[in-house]
Amino acid sequence: MNIAEAIRVALLSLWANKLRSVLTLLGVVIGVAAVIAVVTFVNGINGYVAEKIFNLGTDVFIMGKTPNVVTDVDQFIEGQKRKDLTMEQYQAVAEGCDACKIVGASIRQFNGKVVYGTQSSTDTWIRGWTPTMAPIYDLDLVAGRMLNNGDESATSAVAIIGQDIRENLLGDTDPLGKEIRVDGKLFRVVGVGKKEGKTLGMSRDNYVIMPITTWLKNYGSHNSILIWGKADDVGTSFEQAIDQARVILRSRRHDRVGEKDSFVVETNASFLSIWSDLSSTFFIVMIVIASLSLIVGGIVIMNIMLVSVTERTREIGIRKALGARPRDVLRQFLIESITMAVIGGLIGVAGGIGIAKLVTLAIGMPSAIKLWAVFAGLGVAASVGIFFGVYPARKAAKLDPITALRFEL
Repeated sequence: MNIAEAIRVALLSLWANKLRSVLTLLGVVIGVAAVIAVVTFVNGINGYVAEKIFNLGTDVFIMGKTPNVVTDVDQFIEGQKRKDLTMEQYQAVAEGCDACKIVGASIRQFNGKVVYGTQSSTDTWIRGWTPTMAPIYDLDLVAGRMLNNGDESATSAVAIIGQDIRENLLGDTDPLGKEIRVDGKLFRVVGVGKKEGKTLGMSRDNYVIMPITTWLKNYGSHNSILIWGKADDVGTSFEQAIDQARVILRSRRHDRVGEKDSFVVETNASFLSIWSDLSSTFFIVMIVIASLSLIVGGIVIMNIMLVSVTERTREIGIRKALGARPRDVLRQFLIESITMAVIGGLIGVAGGIGIAKLVTLAIGMPSAIKLWAVFAGLGVAASVGIFFGVYPARKAAKLDPITALRFEL
């Protein structure tokens, strides 16, 4: 029996026992589908994080009291003990950092409430910005103007709103010049930001931006700000800008020589490194969980193949009596085991991609299909078929033809 004939026999056996085949392949299907879905999500999220979330630019750095992404409890506790970064410190960096092209400052409130007429929006990001933040953050407007130095110095009650605020609260009304209430305070809308879409199902357009001085006046000056710096170029210029800003800030915060900084400096590269570590850990955990399903599926395949060997003992005896060698019988059953596993792998690949795309459509979680992941999934399935099919195949190959011919089920 050649390979094509062995595959045909395997397919006929699967078709003849449909319910048993479904139950047999279920473990492999679930395992491969889980692997494909995880790889698809991880690749999609990695690309999205690099492009959308941490896309500061390779020439931008942030200085803050605590890290923006905290991965350790001790790190969080240590950060909370530090002194706040202040506007005076920002001014010192802005005036003294010659290697910095632009220096800005920001601060934010996560769960603000915005009201216009009878409409309201909750869980809105209330941001306080210096006028220099717009080019650093790369904010684009579709209407109105940016914040200016006059707004900051006068602590003006003006605001730039995101598309969610415009669409949900103001509707078709021209938003420019309209007054909205932000946490109970009146603000005049002077600009509307360009639509940014969603990040992992969360809107990036539900925000209000006001002058940072106005934010500190309304929410309290005892809040730590973030200091942003943009260098003229990457490489040496970027490192020089960070060094100058660090020296200035250490001096202003009275950090002693030999002691570590009482603040953190973060760049696009450091954010991506943290995310890479987190996603790698998540990927490994999910692969281990999926592997357990594959092992269960492999054991089921082995059991079914043992049953198949028992059911076809007379067939094996007849084949051997007609001249089939032990390796021919071993190859036949091994090919059948691999065929079963690969079919489960194909269904799992299709299921994993389908699940990933459905989740993307439902909640906006990014996904990206990689060809190597598809081949890896099929390779894993085939490996399961080989590993767990060897024992039943060897048992079939070792059957004595005379005993096999006398066997009755």
